[in-house]
Amino acid sequence: MTVDTFSLPPLPNVLVEPAVQAALQEDLGRAGDITSQATIPESAQARVVIRAREPGRLAGLQAARAAFRLVDPSLKIAVQKQDGDALAPGDIVAAIEGPARAILTGERVALNFLGHLSGIASCTAAIVEAVAGHKARICCTRKTTPGLRAFEKHAVRAGGGVNHRFGLDDAVLIKDNHIAVAGGVREAVLAAKAHVGHMTKIECEVDTLAQLEEALGAGAEAILLDNMSPETLVKAVEINQGRAVLEASGRVNIDTAPAIAASGVDLISIGWITHSAPCLDLGLDFDSLTAA
Repeated sequence: MTVDTFSLPPLPNVLVEPAVQAALQEDLGRAGDITSQATIPESAQARVVIRAREPGRLAGLQAARAAFRLVDPSLKIAVQKQDGDALAPGDIVAAIEGPARAILTGERVALNFLGHLSGIASCTAAIVEAVAGHKARICCTRKTTPGLRAFEKHAVRAGGGVNHRFGLDDAVLIKDNHIAVAGGVREAVLAAKAHVGHMTKIECEVDTLAQLEEALGAGAEAILLDNMSPETLVKAVEINQGRAVLEASGRVNIDTAPAIAASGVDLISIGWITHSAPCLDLGLDFDSLTAA
């Protein structure tokens, strides 16, 4: 499956360039790429390709392109795949032509973004495929790498998933510690409803069916069903009767996801698809090298 690119808008450049620039500054340090400066003639021109070495789903192309262009705007980048595309071993993602030094300087930062984000997209796609046939959508959490949240959430969408809230400020999510301090589920939900405007959604985490009924009675618009068995989730769906969006979370993997989805919940949220996804193996191979 390939994601519909019309539903996957690019990230704003004002978010992409500063993050990539920071990565390049970290890599270049105080003296730049002294290895390439020492071993590659300044006049050397090259053509390289970025190629997939294992199957997966592509994400991070914007960041990779930005890495090369920030190093040297004269580099020519011909993209052959798009974020959301399925990859097979040997598939060429992009070709880059221009000064060999610049290509080698930007290589690692570009591949770091591509590998990490494609890994997230690939893990998401695998879970999405595992729950195919059910209405449940796979969504991410705020368990992201500091500074890379927008990139990682974009990668989840590239894998066919959907995004949860982006930060503490765009939705209310009442968790167990909020409930403990507020004095109960009902008290926490009612306090949130009194505090936020009509455009802000309120979700409440619950551990039991009794808490679910309490949250529904208080008017929560979404309920996070935490660490419930598939059998309990079925009962939760029956109690809910479509009143709130139901999100299942906890102990979700490719083996457990189908039974969770079969319960009838609307969403399945997974933290590890962003914080622990393995890097997808992509490499940069030289196609030709010439002296200007």
